Amino acid sequence: MMKSRLIAAPYVFWMTVFVVAPLILVTFFAFTDKSGRFTVDNFALMTDFGPIFTRSFILAFFATVICLSLGYPLAFILSKQHVRYQPFFVMLIMLPMWMNFLLRTYAWMSILENNGFLNKFLSFLHLPTVSIINTPAAVLLGMVYNYLPFMVLPIYNVLIKIDARLIEAAQDLGANRFLVFTRVTLPLSLPGVLSGITMVFVPAVSTFIISTMLGGGKSMMVGDLIEKQFVGAAYNPRLGSAISLFMMVLIIICMSIMNRFDGNDGEEVLMP
Repeated sequence: MMKSRLIAAPYVFWMTVFVVAPLILVTFFAFTDKSGRFTVDNFALMTDFGPIFTRSFILAFFATVICLSLGYPLAFILSKQHVRYQPFFVMLIMLPMWMNFLLRTYAWMSILENNGFLNKFLSFLHLPTVSIINTPAAVLLGMVYNYLPFMVLPIYNVLIKIDARLIEAAQDLGANRFLVFTRVTLPLSLPGVLSGITMVFVPAVSTFIISTMLGGGKSMMVGDLIEKQFVGAAYNPRLGSAISLFMMVLIIICMSIMNRFDGNDGEEVLMP
């Protein structure tokens, strides 16, 4: 027992210094004013930024929906490939993640800017150019690109673990491909879908680099708002702490709700 505690000591120290202590500081600043007295005025000020919260959740929602629409078919196709080639395709999906997040976003700026690769390509085809940079559409595109692997990989990991005998049993009982997918594959893959939704929505709703670089400051999101309270001209760490605490609690609630839906783990898949 003593040996186990000694082994866990570095982890406990790390979590205390870099997780627990910052959370305590954020909570303290969120509920105090400049004189250190208790107040909830910091949370009341959040009502002035309603449009930013609305924009953040709308863009994060659409980014999650698009990632799910693209990620599930991709994960399904990947899971049907020969076992020998699956690691190669997984590597291709993860390859962009090996590059720095900031560099990936810079690359999209070069593609989407008015004189960028996209408009040059459209001009080469004698098609009308588009002005997408510094718009919510550019932010949405950047989020989908950066967070799509977080949707694909959890779904893929669940799909490859589905017992092939369940598929064969459904086919032997006369189910066509559509019924096999809707009654067996899809319900059994729901844990991966819920994990993917969580892993995409949570970082998307609080992103700030993507919205700053691709949105040009015209599509401010919650992450940008928090950043400005700590390093911007509108320096107000107490308001920033209140917003951070509010978002953290809200995300925990969303994850708890998702985990409740994940409770059955596909046990009732073959129930009529």
